[in-house]
Amino acid sequence: MKELSLVIDRLRDPTVYPAALATLVQVEGSSYRRAGARLLLGADGLRSGSISGGCLEEDLLERAKQVIATDQPQLAIYDTTSENDLVWGVGLGCHGIVRVLIEPLGRRPDWVEVVREGQRLRRDSVLEVSFEDERRADWGTRLAPLESDPKTQSSGFLFDSIPPPVLLLIFGAGDDAQPLVRLSKELGWIVHVIDPRKTFATSERFPEADQVTATPIASALASLTTDARTAAVIMTHHYVHDLPLLSGLLGRPLVYLGLLGPRKRAERLLADIEKTGRRVSAEEHARLHAPVGLDLGGDTPESVALAIVAELQAALAGRDARPLRERQRPIHQ
Repeated sequence: MKELSLVIDRLRDPTVYPAALATLVQVEGSSYRRAGARLLLGADGLRSGSISGGCLEEDLLERAKQVIATDQPQLAIYDTTSENDLVWGVGLGCHGIVRVLIEPLGRRPDWVEVVREGQRLRRDSVLEVSFEDERRADWGTRLAPLESDPKTQSSGFLFDSIPPPVLLLIFGAGDDAQPLVRLSKELGWIVHVIDPRKTFATSERFPEADQVTATPIASALASLTTDARTAAVIMTHHYVHDLPLLSGLLGRPLVYLGLLGPRKRAERLLADIEKTGRRVSAEEHARLHAPVGLDLGGDTPESVALAIVAELQAALAGRDARPLRERQRPIHQ
């Protein structure tokens, strides 16, 4: 998501044109990236995004220069299924077939502002990338027709559904929240820090955060809007704040809800919530990550932040966070 945001920001800059946009449109077998990865080469020679781990980029950039010069799209095919793929210079070692569409862009595409607005309004956008139609002029990226159903489309099209970025709500502006903000921003997430203490919840302490709010807990909950791409981590270190926060967040639509602190503390909080007459369902118990984070063995603010971000990423992807060497299915769906 961070990569796509960077590409879109550059496409809004008129000085980037003429440009070439490379899109990974199809993968057979193994590949470092999944379909939908993008690489933009601008008129200034600068690039944004990536298609692989670095092994395809050099060739793609040379092809992109040709696409800009000729104003004609190209479909690059990299076949690494052979054991001798090192011979012809790619040497991916992934044992797959990768197709990348490189399209010329003479001006800002219409879809750029639509996708950007979708990100702002937190709604999905769908792009259609045509790459094998007989009419070469039709190759390229456009907004998918509203009536289109990706499940019924023929080959030669990539339908790329682009969700809004993850919104991470961090309740608590202590020192241990600072590395959590930094790591989350590296992943391109939108981060809001909320704390009732005005001396802690400041932009000076959290310069990377998208929003820092000093407000009472009740006010924060009353004005809060969440969705299926929203995550929340409670780390105020104050029981009097954690209790209303946990009670107010348990029933909201969230992709992830984490609570910092020992298991016994979480159990006490849940018991106290039920004493108020608010029943905590088995589903709500199950979706609460308490103690928050994966068992990585660290106890510094940075290692705790890493454990939280890793668990949150697994929740987003619907994974169980086990080592990849134990995974029996392909890494990418």
